[in-house]
Amino acid sequence: MGPAATTTEARLQHTTLQHALKAQQRQFGSSTQEKLRRVLIVSKLTRLEFEKIREEQLSDECLEQKIRDRGTDFDAIKYYHHLHKDVEQKVVRSFQQHGIEVQVVNRITIHKDALQSADLIVPIGGDGTFLLAAGRASPFFLSNGKKTPVVGFNSDPRRSEGRLMLPKQYSVQVDEAIRRIIAKDFRWMHRSRIRTTLVGAATTERQSPMDLHEFHSQPVEHKEVMSTAPNGKSRILPYLALNEVFIGEMLSARVSHLHLRIDNSEIITKTKSSGLCVSTGTGSTSWLTSMNRLSTNNVKDLLQIVRKRTGPGSTLDTIDPESVSQEYNDNLVFAPDDPRLCYSIREQICVGVWPNPKGLESRSFAKEIFVKSRCVDASLVIDGSIAYNFNDGARALLEVYPEDSLLTIDMDD
Repeated sequence: MGPAATTTEARLQHTTLQHALKAQQRQFGSSTQEKLRRVLIVSKLTRLEFEKIREEQLSDECLEQKIRDRGTDFDAIKYYHHLHKDVEQKVVRSFQQHGIEVQVVNRITIHKDALQSADLIVPIGGDGTFLLAAGRASPFFLSNGKKTPVVGFNSDPRRSEGRLMLPKQYSVQVDEAIRRIIAKDFRWMHRSRIRTTLVGAATTERQSPMDLHEFHSQPVEHKEVMSTAPNGKSRILPYLALNEVFIGEMLSARVSHLHLRIDNSEIITKTKSSGLCVSTGTGSTSWLTSMNRLSTNNVKDLLQIVRKRTGPGSTLDTIDPESVSQEYNDNLVFAPDDPRLCYSIREQICVGVWPNPKGLESRSFAKEIFVKSRCVDASLVIDGSIAYNFNDGARALLEVYPEDSLLTIDMDD
């Protein structure tokens, strides 16, 4: 199939997805969620809160001294804690002033009952908090399968980009944002998510996933959907990836051995690399771009090599390397509601056949990706947070389904 046919097929898929999502939107608008009654605030777990939980036996004074003795800037920890809490209190107060019931949870206290009763989930913090809330708002995770919108406030817009949150001005104009939410003065937005299915007999070993949060590593509440597949049992993981799924050895210095099959290809390619990243359009602005971006210096070096082959007076002298690198990096990003996956094989080892062994591109789009592990201490990590063991023999199928999309809103004016 040529490039033109592939592009046409992608457009048809995108059109089909749009129709499905519009149907979901109409359904949402006529449901009981039309009137906002209950809001669940998912609060960022600040560094100060984490330190208090970890050293709960210490008084505030002793904890402060212990942190200072480590050489850590306690004043900064305290400042950013209060900065976050100020925004959180403004959001809570504004919803309550409109007669809306509010419940506040964080990474540790979040639970199913709170998620299932909410008409709107509001993460407050940065993109990490948004990903936490979105991961727990999976229809597989919630027993009633409801699609609850997720809308976030950036609690530190000066230091955090917060691409998943509302525009930065609403961190200050909280009342205006909530007025617009209640009045439905916004555009609905759907973000595609990756569904991960573990396949084969190994799925019967139901090991608990781990939360890899930088301050809190613990088993997390989970529920898998079991179904019958032609090759045995299959296990749909409840956490849908909003940004990406990463598969590879946990020790970064160790080579990841993975077997890949892209779409319906009969060819399974054996790869050696630093791991596999499979991204959505939402995640394309994050890790996918970081691992594939071209710097201005890269472009300068390439132009210099080409100049040596074209001779003096080449029109290459008029090309601005910075604009070329910017355009290249911008083209790595694709739409949040795009139904395709974009995979990237990190630092692929291609001895003698660089850059693409056996015709497999190191970065490309796909409708589905099958991965088999030949690793010794690997994980399948969803949105940089939820990790499942993925060692030798483990197999996974990564796909995008319209009904798995995350419902959020767009207030860009």
